[in-house]
Amino acid sequence: MTKGPFVAMAAATAALGTALGSLALRLDTDGYGQYTESVATFSVLMFITSALVMVTWVRDGRPHSN
Repeated sequence: MTKGPFVAMAAATAALGTALGSLALRLDTDGYGQYTESVATFSVLMFITSALVMVTWVRDGRPHSN
């Protein structure tokens, strides 16, 4: 399997996490505090997903032993 899908997925989820983090900050400053926590939580989940994709990428590159 090529490494392209891993890089694209990790980059996309990290970008989504960044966008959601910015949205959470914007919601907090605009007075929509009741939505800030859920958007911030989803942002953190996107960063965790991106990290897990990177771990999968590293593990895929290791030689398989049977």
